[in-house]
Amino acid sequence: MLRITQIRLKRNEPVTELPKKIGMALRIKNFSPVSWKVVKESIDARRKPDIFFIYTVDFEVDDEAALMKKCGGMKSVNLSKVTEKKYDVPVFNREISEDIRPIVVGFGPCGMFAALILAEAGLRPVVLEMGRSVDDRTRDVEHFWETGELDKISNVQFGEGGAGTFSDGKLTTGIKDIRIGKVNEEFIQAGADPAIAYKQAPHIGTDVLRIVVKNIREKIISLGGEIRFEEKVTGINTVRKNKKIRVESLALDKGSEIKCSSVIFAPGNSARDTFRMMYDAGVKFEAKPFSVGVRIEHPQAIIDDAQYGAERNDTEGRLGAAAYKLSYRCKDGRGVYTFCMCPGGFVVGAASQENCVVTNGMSYYARDGENANSALLVSVEPSDYIKNEDPLSGIYFQESLERSAYDAGGGGYFAPVQRVGDFLGIIGKTDLKTSDKTSIYNCKAEPTYKPGVTEAKLDDILPDFVTAAMREALPEMGRRLSGFDMANAVMTGVETRSSSPVKIPRDAFFESVNIAGIYPGGEGAGYAGGIMSAAVDGIKIAEAVIEKIRRELG
Repeated sequence: MLRITQIRLKRNEPVTELPKKIGMALRIKNFSPVSWKVVKESIDARRKPDIFFIYTVDFEVDDEAALMKKCGGMKSVNLSKVTEKKYDVPVFNREISEDIRPIVVGFGPCGMFAALILAEAGLRPVVLEMGRSVDDRTRDVEHFWETGELDKISNVQFGEGGAGTFSDGKLTTGIKDIRIGKVNEEFIQAGADPAIAYKQAPHIGTDVLRIVVKNIREKIISLGGEIRFEEKVTGINTVRKNKKIRVESLALDKGSEIKCSSVIFAPGNSARDTFRMMYDAGVKFEAKPFSVGVRIEHPQAIIDDAQYGAERNDTEGRLGAAAYKLSYRCKDGRGVYTFCMCPGGFVVGAASQENCVVTNGMSYYARDGENANSALLVSVEPSDYIKNEDPLSGIYFQESLERSAYDAGGGGYFAPVQRVGDFLGIIGKTDLKTSDKTSIYNCKAEPTYKPGVTEAKLDDILPDFVTAAMREALPEMGRRLSGFDMANAVMTGVETRSSSPVKIPRDAFFESVNIAGIYPGGEGAGYAGGIMSAAVDGIKIAEAVIEKIRRELG
């Protein structure tokens, strides 16, 4: 297999032109490879409005050695030989007793892929998920958005698929791992667009992801796994070698105990009751840095113009809604950055505790909403919130901000909002230099948040160090992305669940450092930062559990 990079297509040139373009790069007329596939697609908008798609392509020819030799002296050709690597699922061909079946707590990306690998290996895992199945959960979430009536076990944070099910299904990640191919393969088989395997910023879409997670669940069940919804783990007996976990059935109002040797805890970063339970049971925790801030919304047209140019011609619609990623280092060293950017999306209520307001962003697959939104976050260090050396102090800090947001919104899970112009004190100023800048500042983003919003001052909700950092960063970000600091952009508070405030230390074998047989993983445990990295972490933990059971059974 050969790989060639930096193959360019114009916006109006279809992907089927790639073999021809490769032939031109290789100086071969009528080039016809045996096979070819796109490995990576990205957009080059540096010379906007002239925008190109850039491709990396793998292809096969009859005589690879001869082609490599021919192209050896062609400095303009980025050609290399590659070996396709595929992830192999560990196999465990032995019967196991009920108390050997691994337990997986939480059915977000980490727990889901841990359970899938365990099931494919033949270990018949038991998944305990406090929330409900995705169909029931969708009804509960939409009811909350319409009425403000919160279900504490079935919401944007809790339930099948985890918090990512109600975001955008973004699969961007900074990690490099062969297991990424396995995750993409499973998502595609379950209904995701095959393009997620090569897009520069792949996403599944909230609407499609609801189908995907259900199909993965059915695959786990078909392989002998068991999924129990509305089952909350309320205790851990760690005295003996074989653990016992206490489980409360939230649907049947009764409890039970399950004996097991391996428990994968993948609770997600909002499972505060589970964190407290594990901490009380003696599991070691550490406080860690995280971030807090707001959701910021702009008209999607403003972002499209800034990224692609106002004079672009995209009649084919191939560019789609533009995205962005910004960061800024304040003079005092504190970081400010955008996160979980949702083109053509919505800001939604994501509360999981009573009398607390939390925001999140989501997009459907089409990304055709009028607004773009992103988290605008400020870094928080343990020294900003730690109290009495309590490793759970970050949770208390988050909760205090969420209660303040609830109060500022006036109750009913309404969220506090403030225009950027009011926040920066620039409303009414007339010193804007160009007509284009004036039109940007006059354009208005309307809040998309459900259940609803109330105008408030973010200074009354967020700590001074957070608001000061945002005020310093916003104009600088506006210089990098025209219109980002527009006066009529909307900021909705608060965004506190971007990452976990705790870390559950584990050893080289993925077990808790002080209690054997407990495997913390995913975002909640402090080992991931998105759907892809959480899923990969779940696969790694499953591999460790399989190896442990193989050793113990001899």
